[in-house]
Amino acid sequence: MLPALFVSHGAPTLPLTDTAAKRFLAGLGTDIHRRYGRPAAILVASAHWETESPSVSAPEVNDTIHDFSGFPRALYELRYPAPGAPALAERACDLLCAAGLRSAIDPRRGLDHGAWVPLSLMYPAADIPVAQVSLQSHLGPAHHLQLGRALAPLRDEGVLIVGSGSLTHDLSEFRAYRGAMDAPEPAWVTDFADWFAAAIAERRTSDLLAYRRLAPNAAKNHPTEEHLLPMYVALGAGGDGAAEHLHASTTHGVLRMDVFAFH
Repeated sequence: MLPALFVSHGAPTLPLTDTAAKRFLAGLGTDIHRRYGRPAAILVASAHWETESPSVSAPEVNDTIHDFSGFPRALYELRYPAPGAPALAERACDLLCAAGLRSAIDPRRGLDHGAWVPLSLMYPAADIPVAQVSLQSHLGPAHHLQLGRALAPLRDEGVLIVGSGSLTHDLSEFRAYRGAMDAPEPAWVTDFADWFAAAIAERRTSDLLAYRRLAPNAAKNHPTEEHLLPMYVALGAGGDGAAEHLHASTTHGVLRMDVFAFH
């Protein structure tokens, strides 16, 4: 059975940089294929698509959404024209509704950079069908854990479920570091990341749900929650099995690029 993944997608420029995170993601698709086989489709819960209630994208072919500004022209020239996955979208919507999560199909939504940035490194051929499921950041971690649990049966059907966000994400500090790729990691980032990794390894789900109260510097690392909530989707979709901490690195000092697998 395929795992559920949490990937930290970092800045939109990740595909244009030479970093440990980019190198790791560039090999992750091959590693998944070796260990589990090729996914029939991919479902991404990205930090960059938020709606009032869950929506699942279902275009025939995915547009590449450049949902950012102020970056080099080369970034806007990147495209990831992966096929859409309308059948997967219908199946995901049915599962969510069956779990009491009212959901809808969006037939036009393409892939935002939370989806296409990591997928362009993991599966550069763009030949695996991809759908996205939206977040509801106003509903918090428990809702997204439930959402992931509702989608878990898709893993038995050859679907790779990916939560795409960032283990830490204080962009006010990103600006303070002036974008330096190799800026040193401050203690308030390290302490939070270490706490989260330990709580995941020990399957302390109740602590993870209460991270805002229990984790050191939680509000500092996540002034808003949307970049951490994909973790809970992956955690829920992974069920009660083991968790693997596949990668840990930092870019720009304050963006932890960790990747976890749940299975």
